Amino acid sequence: MTETTQTAEVTAKKTTFADLGLSDKLLAAISKKGYEFPSEIQAGVIPLLLNGDKDIIGQAQTGTGKTASFGLPLLSRLDVNKKWVQAMILAPTRELAIQVANEISSFAERGVKITLLYGGQNISEERRALKNGPHIVVGTPGRVKDHLITKRTLDLSTIDYFILDEADEMLNIGFREEIEEILQHTPENKKTLLFSATMPREILMLAKKYMHSYDEVKIASKTTISDRITQIYYDVSPRNKFEALSRVVDMTEDFYGIIFCKTKMDVDDVTSKLIGRGIKAEGIHWDVEQKNREKVLARFKAKKCTILVATDVAARGIDVQDLSHVVNYSLPDNAEVYTHRIGRTGRAGKTGHAINFVSRSDSRKLFGIERMLKQKMTRGTIPGAKEVVELQKKRLVGNIANLMSDEKLDKFETLASSLLELGDAKTVLAAMLKDAHADKFEEKSYNINEETPRQAPNGEQRIFIAKGKLDGLNPGSLIKFLENETGMKIGDVGKIDVLEKFSYMNLQQADADAVMAHFKNLNPTQPLVVQAKARNSDGGGRSGWYRGGGNRGGWRGGFSGGGSGRGYQGGGSGGRSSGGGYRGGWAGRSKSSGGGRESGGGNSYGWKK
Repeated sequence: MTETTQTAEVTAKKTTFADLGLSDKLLAAISKKGYEFPSEIQAGVIPLLLNGDKDIIGQAQTGTGKTASFGLPLLSRLDVNKKWVQAMILAPTRELAIQVANEISSFAERGVKITLLYGGQNISEERRALKNGPHIVVGTPGRVKDHLITKRTLDLSTIDYFILDEADEMLNIGFREEIEEILQHTPENKKTLLFSATMPREILMLAKKYMHSYDEVKIASKTTISDRITQIYYDVSPRNKFEALSRVVDMTEDFYGIIFCKTKMDVDDVTSKLIGRGIKAEGIHWDVEQKNREKVLARFKAKKCTILVATDVAARGIDVQDLSHVVNYSLPDNAEVYTHRIGRTGRAGKTGHAINFVSRSDSRKLFGIERMLKQKMTRGTIPGAKEVVELQKKRLVGNIANLMSDEKLDKFETLASSLLELGDAKTVLAAMLKDAHADKFEEKSYNINEETPRQAPNGEQRIFIAKGKLDGLNPGSLIKFLENETGMKIGDVGKIDVLEKFSYMNLQQADADAVMAHFKNLNPTQPLVVQAKARNSDGGGRSGWYRGGGNRGGWRGGFSGGGSGRGYQGGGSGGRSSGGGYRGGWAGRSKSSGGGRESGGGNSYGWKK
């Protein structure tokens, strides 16, 4: 399709909703909700959707009112007398689909029918709702595709508007194929609107392929952070994250905050572990039912639980004024999300604290966030186990001293007398402390592996690159390859060894971390670049996934001899588990004997038998 753009720089300082051309009924609904002035994205999009003929791309951060920016003019242009679908709105998750439908419903007059489609609810009820002729359908890509293509219970041939909300999130989750299939069942002359917080290349490609000429409303990202928020990061390996979190929480008096995790499994895991440590915590993600989420949030706001563990999607709309901490258990991908997360603390003139746990693979994310914010975070030292235990003891003594001044202890005096009859007062008290607080006062309860990261001489880190002379590389072209792949300018480079099938290079620690993090993100299981390790003695190969030998075999091992483990072309005892052959190991994941891609013996896991 032909692409022509007109970018609108939006300022909405003196604009009111009445200035935008909305109907009196909608203005009354807006006023009833207490809104007076539109946000920048609303001021930019609403007039274009009401009066313009072009498609629209809206770019603005999460939480800026994007739903109302398309929902309000959409309601103005609906014909409630038509008993078919006039607008299709796609959202990446069930939570967001519900949020969008509820927001639009809150402005809609009687007679407007909105149907929600998402996985997890009764599909028969959805089918009945679709038969009743909804005007607007809001849904997630997978369920919409199911109704549209598999069950043929949804007809989009009549729609006037097709809206992609949170498009970048949809593509991140992997819904591009579903989106394109759905678009193919929509009319050519519809109006398409695409909303996103960021505009990666994939979204622009989608716009070029499926949108007509469009107007673009772009709201500048606000990545300023209050100077009342202190920002600290801790270098910690993934396996030690929870223990690090426990120490930080235990060292902080009156901790009241949100812990952000990347996945719902992380939310469940962290929440259950915190509860197991006697900490009042609850978790929410999009698989938690709406009514249960509301109950959790009510308890959190009432401080009946002091820690809320959440994903970004589930945490949207949470507005608690006096949070002491925001913890990024998983570092977000960009500065906008980071700013939105930690902006929940340090409000109303109070101080706040942002705690970030950063593993080696997060180095590039941390660097990107610092660069966008134009701020350097403070590197913290995780409190030692002894330090935590001593503080816990002091805190207990202080609490007991406070309780002793309480006038409501008389009902416990009889029990106290009975306990003192058991023996010496000090012995009785020690037994009670052991019963109630044994784990809390044991250093071994805080079992972080106190490891220090390996450092090459002079602050350098030696990295291993799975490319060499056979790939046409020399020292100069190897550096250019890494710079082109990562998009970064590599600083001082130390010793470089380019061998036939692989290479070694010494980089400054920060550059090495960023390069390895980039390739780890591209391929978490078998990155092209990893930290170099010393050769070992059990077969001569590099101990690692790439080159055979050592404990884990290798991708192209076999030439270097033994070891057992996983490999692409493992020889000797190479291959996925043992055996191998020249091309064994990478070739099939079914458990089979004599596996491998073409040949190779022993036992292996293969893509094919």
